Amino acid sequence: MSPILLFSFVIAYFIILLVVAKITGKNSTNESFFIGNKNSNWMLVAFGMVGTSLSGVTFVSVPGAVAKESFAYLQITFGYLIGYVLIAFVLLPLYYRLNLTSIYNYLSTRLGIKSYKTGASFFILSRTLGATARLYLVVNILQDAILNSFGIPFWATTLIILGMILLYTFEGGVKTIVWTDTLQTSCMLLGLGICVVYILSNLHIGFAGSLEAMQTKGYSKIFFTDPNSKLFFAKQIIAGAFITLTMTGMDQEMMQKNISVKTLKDSQKNILTMSFILLLSILLFLYLGGLLYLYANQMQVTEIGDKLFPAIALKHMPPFVSVIFIIALISALFPSADGAITALTATFCIDILGMQRRTDIDEAKKKRIRQRVHLSFAFIFLLFVLVFKVINNPSMIGVILKIASYTYGPLLGLFTFGILLNRNVKDNFVPIICVAAPIICFIIDKYQKVLFGNFEIGLELLIINGLLTFLGLLIISSPKRIEA
Repeated sequence: MSPILLFSFVIAYFIILLVVAKITGKNSTNESFFIGNKNSNWMLVAFGMVGTSLSGVTFVSVPGAVAKESFAYLQITFGYLIGYVLIAFVLLPLYYRLNLTSIYNYLSTRLGIKSYKTGASFFILSRTLGATARLYLVVNILQDAILNSFGIPFWATTLIILGMILLYTFEGGVKTIVWTDTLQTSCMLLGLGICVVYILSNLHIGFAGSLEAMQTKGYSKIFFTDPNSKLFFAKQIIAGAFITLTMTGMDQEMMQKNISVKTLKDSQKNILTMSFILLLSILLFLYLGGLLYLYANQMQVTEIGDKLFPAIALKHMPPFVSVIFIIALISALFPSADGAITALTATFCIDILGMQRRTDIDEAKKKRIRQRVHLSFAFIFLLFVLVFKVINNPSMIGVILKIASYTYGPLLGLFTFGILLNRNVKDNFVPIICVAAPIICFIIDKYQKVLFGNFEIGLELLIINGLLTFLGLLIISSPKRIEA
């Protein structure tokens, strides 16, 4: 299909986002930018958060991994459900009781200012790396499909995409993102459904027949029972629960949308509703992955992994499906990137600069500072995307989950310690503990064959990281004094 025509659809889609941003961003303030004035509709937030949770990586990498790992990712998704229940009934009540704008303020009141700054810093590091990895994958596909034809270099494509995101998030922040994410999630899931229907019709099989064909090829296996394997179901389910607990419940980007809902009860309905929609969506992505490999065998397509879906959609399907794929892909891109930049801006302004606590500057100056920080993070995103271009890993979902294992572990340890134990920590030592834990995990991961033989450590590295942080905090803690 003509790259010019594809590009025109991308521009048209972006104009729609700008119109939505213009309407929702009217009379915006710092409060509406950070938490949407705590007046967001829980149903919109729930549906929009599906797009943020899935992202372009899920759109491309989850189907692409089916040939190698079958439906094993569904094991992790079952763990996600456990994690969402814990978020709904443990973390959300805590955040609402304290009336938090930034969830890391909890660490300040419970453990100390160094713990607070450390937690916020680890979120900034983790979200920056994770979001730019997701952004890289989609930009790379758009580059190959459209922008190479115009002679536009990769760095310029990334700059254009980031410029688009800045235009519609610069004023409204969360207040705007709640609505744009809903639109984008709708487009993504609609595109996913259309691709499934098209492939089924061209394979001339029904749903039952497709599952039988996948089973014959070994694509549809869900549960893996070898305890030594990193795909062992118990490891995957437990890891999935902790991934959700940290990457959603202890993540400012995800939680700023939840706490933008007016009441705790509605926020809980939001997170539980979103979890079931997410489960069904991932199941559909895995099913699509099986269909893609069946279709690839029929069409003699040789691409695998992250390259499979783009290759089939853009080269072996009709033009209308190619357009739907591109729209669905950028619909998966924008929710993960726009929310990340907004959340990073909020965390840096509130937690690092302490902007909300400052009374020496007026609201107009605070807004100017916030906008400069917003622009700075867009520039940082550009740099990291270029770094991922140099690395060029064939499966970005593995990279993102590995990053999460190292960077969210300290957050898991900090929040767990604060919630479960009634002890004080020596706050000055907390940054050392939180840096040491990921370093130890890196050594364990690198030499795990020497240490454990055939037993493979996979995503449970996150739990080990959190446990090391927790134990370190326990060592530098003492019981709280009971005042007479």
